[in-house]
Amino acid sequence: MTLLNETHNPALRSWVSSAHTAGTDFPIQNLPFAAFRRQGAREFFRGGVAIGDQILDLAAVAASGVITGDASTVVQAGTQDKLNALMAMGPSAWSALRLALSRALREGAPEQAALQACLVPQAEAEYDVPARIGDYTDFFTSIYHATNTGKQFRPDNPLLPNYKWVPIGYHGRASSIGVSGQQFRRPVGQTMPPGTTAPTLTTCKRLDMELELGIFVGTGNDLGEAVDITQAEEHVFGICLLNDWSARDIQGWEYQPLGPFLAKNFATTISPWIVTLEALAPYRVAFSRPAEDPQPLPYLDSAANRQDGAFDIQLQVGIQTPAMRTAGLADASICRTSYRHAYWTVAQMLTHHTVTGCNLQPGDLLGSGTLSGPTLDQAGALIELTTGGKNPITLPNGEQRTWLEDGDSVVLRGWCEQAGAARIGFGECVGTVLPAREIKA
Repeated sequence: MTLLNETHNPALRSWVSSAHTAGTDFPIQNLPFAAFRRQGAREFFRGGVAIGDQILDLAAVAASGVITGDASTVVQAGTQDKLNALMAMGPSAWSALRLALSRALREGAPEQAALQACLVPQAEAEYDVPARIGDYTDFFTSIYHATNTGKQFRPDNPLLPNYKWVPIGYHGRASSIGVSGQQFRRPVGQTMPPGTTAPTLTTCKRLDMELELGIFVGTGNDLGEAVDITQAEEHVFGICLLNDWSARDIQGWEYQPLGPFLAKNFATTISPWIVTLEALAPYRVAFSRPAEDPQPLPYLDSAANRQDGAFDIQLQVGIQTPAMRTAGLADASICRTSYRHAYWTVAQMLTHHTVTGCNLQPGDLLGSGTLSGPTLDQAGALIELTTGGKNPITLPNGEQRTWLEDGDSVVLRGWCEQAGAARIGFGECVGTVLPAREIKA
């Protein structure tokens, strides 16, 4: 059974002309979802679908009555301020809506006249976190990131023995997750500087970013019921970009024995657009392990996961400093890698999360963990790129960075492209560091 269908045909063209612009993230073969409204308008947030430089307003589409049949109920779920109800409907519903919208947006479609009035320019929109996120779990799926950071803390034993057996994760903070454009204060916390005998409450001096993907849960599972790996992807609505900001000096003092806490609870930024797994079908690749590594336990293994459980998503990190912004310079790339290098797949993360009987719910978010590649220029965090701050990176304007400074913006981008398939993208995930609040004596 193929995962490809008529919506993936690279020859498809839309009556929305900007969907054919070279390098666009949002051709008709993508159709990702977000929660949006017009900037400055007294409107409710509602679901939207990206097409070119426009947003197809799902509330307006529902009111138009253009979409009929099974997809009409799905469109109605997309009119709410969050996408949880749509996420809960499951893959057959998502697929029905995708097909209906694809057909209605194609050149020559009779729905053009009605849907033209349902478009909102992306330049005039503002976004919200697309789902009501009940729980957020961050994983650790890059063996290269785990090894690079492990070398800094445990030179003789950088990779802990459980890593190759179990998808490691921790439960993060959902309330501080914000959408692209998020600005947050530099965190304050307790640290133990080298050579001191007592910790102090101070401003974070080793602020880092982490290049990740976010996986939104669609249909949930009942408490006590595990999700088999052969059904795991049926519970995944889609994927976005995710920046898991990290206070490395706070983390270094607090993380043993229970793992990250204040070092990661102050902000997490996600992109507004969720690309569905169906849209990513042309970019599936085989999942494999080195022969000398332990192979996944049976509950984390399946023929389908081995055949096409990984995704070749290209990822990039850029930094724009205040000086660059003042000079009118765009962000400068500091990292380029691919999600295909991950040690654990989306299906394995979800399956392992539920093996205890943990009940995931529509809108829950899983983070992939920092997605570093096999070489240091593919490292997705400054702690790796600068070897723990020992080797600053130099930006094109001559500025250097070991850690993030006040006013710095980090820009994550993701896209897929290959011969014989339409290029699709994730948009941008942008976050900016503000100065810390004053510490009271």
